[in-house]
Amino acid sequence: LDTAEAQRGTMNIRERIEEREDMILSPYAARSSMALRDIDEEPDPLRTAFQRDRDRIIHSKCFRRLKHKTQVYIAPGDHYRTRMTHTLEVGQIGRTVARALRLNEDLVEAIAMGHDVGHTPFGHVGEYALRDMVGHFNHNEQSLRMVEVLEKHGNRQGLNLTKEVRDGILGHTGPTIPSTLEGQIIRIVDRIAYLCHDYDDAQRAGMLEANDLPEEVRFYFGDTPSSMITAMVKDMVEQSLDKPAIQMSADIESTMNVFRQFMFKNVYLAPALIPDRKKAAHVVKNLLTYFMEHPDDIETYVERNGVYSTVDIVDYVAGLTDQYAIKLFKDYFIPNITL
Repeated sequence: LDTAEAQRGTMNIRERIEEREDMILSPYAARSSMALRDIDEEPDPLRTAFQRDRDRIIHSKCFRRLKHKTQVYIAPGDHYRTRMTHTLEVGQIGRTVARALRLNEDLVEAIAMGHDVGHTPFGHVGEYALRDMVGHFNHNEQSLRMVEVLEKHGNRQGLNLTKEVRDGILGHTGPTIPSTLEGQIIRIVDRIAYLCHDYDDAQRAGMLEANDLPEEVRFYFGDTPSSMITAMVKDMVEQSLDKPAIQMSADIESTMNVFRQFMFKNVYLAPALIPDRKKAAHVVKNLLTYFMEHPDDIETYVERNGVYSTVDIVDYVAGLTDQYAIKLFKDYFIPNITL
């Protein structure tokens, strides 16, 4: 005992946090002490590996740009969500679930902070526009590329995040299921967040009323964003507690899918939003075409000696904020008129 106490007395703060994880977390939780990076680094004396990853993402340029990227509404008012506020909301809900399940909250938060950093200007509209132009483009893959390659001026090292965080970022949508339960939490919570909060914004915009919701959704979830989140999160926790996978009950998962179909029909693909979405896609496609023809006009910190591949140009356009994309479009395609 004396030896153990003496050893503990020499432990730094990070090591004590890692010891506490071993004592408190579920057997199914990811351990910070087991985290792996492609490039080995000296451990931080204060922060665990997942805490460092979260901090690196939050301090990155690609994260800061999320405050000027569309969630649903292009150029919305002050109280509508952006990609930044969506990201913060995913992190908050994710940590609630992780704490209830005794999983690693720091890993959940790091994945949440990084899951959308590869989003294009104008959100999914820009994503689909780039896909139309180049044949393959998915924002989850671009988020992974952003943290692996493009941050730190594209030095091909990126942020050197742990494989657990990168796995969760890639798997937050698409066919690849995250290998950690923490990543699986974000995969579901991302959908919970955007459905409930986009519904809230749609009410604010006058596009929906509570009575418009399908009866099944109102029965299981209620008709407020808060009650909806509570119902889905409670079900996730109940169905996943002390189990090796994150899941939902059949009734709640089915109702979530009904809610999602309702949102696509009445909000995401609503006729009222189509004109602005077409304009946004036009901006993205024309900027990509322009930079393909004029690569020297690309503003980048990386010296390419005037040689840019299609991938480089897609990276640049995908990284633009809504406002900067519109500014560039005006610069290149709208005549200057003095009145």
